[in-house]
Amino acid sequence: MAVITLHKEHLAYNFERLDYFFDLKNIQWSVVTKMLCGNKLFLKEVLSLQPTQVCDSRVSNLKAIKEINPKVETIYIKPTPKRSVASVVKYADISMNTDITTIKLLSQEAQKQNKTHKIIIMIELGELREGVMRENVISFYDQVFQLKNIEVVGIGTNLSCLYGVLPSTDKLIQLALYKQLIEAKFNKKIQYVSGGSSVTIPLIFQNKLPSGINHFRVGETLYQGTDVYKDAPSNLLKQDVFTLKAEIIELIEKPMVPEGDFGTNLEGKSFTFDEKEIGKKSFRAILDLGILDVDQTNIFPKDGDIRFFGASSDMIIVDLQTNEKNYKVGDYLEFSLNYMGTLRAMNSSYIEKVVQ
Repeated sequence: MAVITLHKEHLAYNFERLDYFFDLKNIQWSVVTKMLCGNKLFLKEVLSLQPTQVCDSRVSNLKAIKEINPKVETIYIKPTPKRSVASVVKYADISMNTDITTIKLLSQEAQKQNKTHKIIIMIELGELREGVMRENVISFYDQVFQLKNIEVVGIGTNLSCLYGVLPSTDKLIQLALYKQLIEAKFNKKIQYVSGGSSVTIPLIFQNKLPSGINHFRVGETLYQGTDVYKDAPSNLLKQDVFTLKAEIIELIEKPMVPEGDFGTNLEGKSFTFDEKEIGKKSFRAILDLGILDVDQTNIFPKDGDIRFFGASSDMIIVDLQTNEKNYKVGDYLEFSLNYMGTLRAMNSSYIEKVVQ
């Protein structure tokens, strides 16, 4: 079985560094846990760092978080499906919303559960994912403020996730100005201006973050140690919070080029081969890991001499060339992962999860 390992010292280092930087700017930040896919072993490690808030996009994950620590504040970070209204009110202290019909249902459910449900209303600033259109913001808030058992605690936006629209000082100033406009119009205090995510962090160090932005939602930079704005490792943080290893289950010297008539493989791909490789051989290792578990384009061998030959549903084949390092069946190959690689591996029930 393949294994994904959470290196808790690297995680703690990144958390402490981020917490320090955000505290300097009087910014509250929330740890996004969706990458952990509800795994309680890993969630316990995150919660042991005592974050003020945690965010997730799956109600089942928020339930797992509340079972570990009922007191931690939880945020549901996508528009609420109608079928999930009751569980969102039960397990999310705050939810992010864009639809008035849904918020009315949240109001009704909050009354049933004898709770005040907090919401952050998301505004569209160009990414075209979730968000109320800017010209409708005032009328939208007017309707929401009239609802029982609903407390509007914030205004927010999402950038970079769908089309890669980067945050800018101008866009975030707009968000902060909407907060001021709403407060003046309705005489209501808005606690959070949630304009920050991992991709926004570099604006802090460039002194380009508007002072009104006081809330961040951070996942990738915490877990991957990346500067998401530049799509590069951050020299301030640790990488390899997660590593993956997979066992070699076959290792045989075989021809470089397959023989026979070619059709398409299970993914519908067809292949061509360099005629210069005909007659050549290399050591091919089959790993106990496949497309069902990971996408090979998002995992990276620690041994730089290894390259991928291909993959099927539950096996990946790698090229060990002349096998100078003398790998053998039963050995493990280790990989780094990017964000999508980690997310896919965490979602596989066939990969063991370990804390080290």
